[in-house]
Amino acid sequence: MPTAAELLDARTAARLAAELAAAGAPTTTCVSACGPRLHGLGFTARVQALKAAVLADLPDRYPGFAAVVRRALGQPGFTGWMTFPVGEAVAERALTDGVFEDALGLLAELTPLLTSETAVRPFLRHDLHRALRTMLPWTTHADPHVRRLASEGTRPRLPWSARLTALVADPAPALAILDALHRDESAYVRRSVANHLNDISRDHPGIAAASAARWLEGGGTAAEGVARHGLRTLVKAGDPAALAVLGYAPEAAVDVTGPEVADPIVPFGGHLEFGCTVVSTGASAARLVIDYVLHHRRANGTLSPKVFKLTTRTLAPGERWSGTRRHPFRPLSTRRYHPGLHRVEIQVNGRRYGGAEFLLTGPTGPGANRA
Repeated sequence: MPTAAELLDARTAARLAAELAAAGAPTTTCVSACGPRLHGLGFTARVQALKAAVLADLPDRYPGFAAVVRRALGQPGFTGWMTFPVGEAVAERALTDGVFEDALGLLAELTPLLTSETAVRPFLRHDLHRALRTMLPWTTHADPHVRRLASEGTRPRLPWSARLTALVADPAPALAILDALHRDESAYVRRSVANHLNDISRDHPGIAAASAARWLEGGGTAAEGVARHGLRTLVKAGDPAALAVLGYAPEAAVDVTGPEVADPIVPFGGHLEFGCTVVSTGASAARLVIDYVLHHRRANGTLSPKVFKLTTRTLAPGERWSGTRRHPFRPLSTRRYHPGLHRVEIQVNGRRYGGAEFLLTGPTGPGANRA
């Protein structure tokens, strides 16, 4: 599967030049010449190069610039990744010329072709409340891509984009968007709302839990799914308020046996296998979220915990649940493994039980420890 960077390649630049020419661009010299220079660049650098080329080729004032883009929108070939740097160029040209609402509207027109989620963020940084007033009506738009843009574009910590520091500090101004969309008919939109709520939970756990509780008051499986996914980080952290909102008692009466490690020596590239048993010892049924915690060894010898999902169960009084898990230690781009003693624990409704050590051996071979 091609990477995002590979999708913005010389062929994409050539197709973009052809589409802009057909839409009446004064010239496409810079976009055409940009293609061969994209090789070897990362995704962000490719976007910036193509954005600069679009800005150089299209009219240098917003009305003419926007007219070319809107004509291109009517062409079936103008779609996909080629539209991403165009959206970024729309934002820069508009804010340079002092244009606001019309440019956000143009980004809403572009977003069904791929996404304008990063292109709307300069407007939010420039004038947060003005941008939110423009974006809030998108929550009733007929196109789910536009409705999602309202939620995704305003995420405080959108991945691969600069944080919206004002919303990191105070997420309240954007909550009306989430309130409007948490029961959206589109799972695509609801997923964005949940991820936005998860962003909020990292800085304001109380606001995140209270928002989820408010949404759950109306009932429905859609709100339940958004609340569970949106509070996932807090649940893994054992946050009592988030657990209570989802119906998990932080002080659940349980007996936990394990984890029992099948083999305490785990080679790099292999897997850790372990099992555990959870018994409900209370007088009434218990809703349980059962996780496991891996304490990875750092380069300095200390251990760093990370929580992983096992299961969720409702156990009647005296009922037992037993399970096993195989956790791989294969190379990953997001983690570097270090040989030595590691540790695994079981976590039930945020409380940790038991613990077993295991030895990660290796890695062997050049570069094998990169993971």
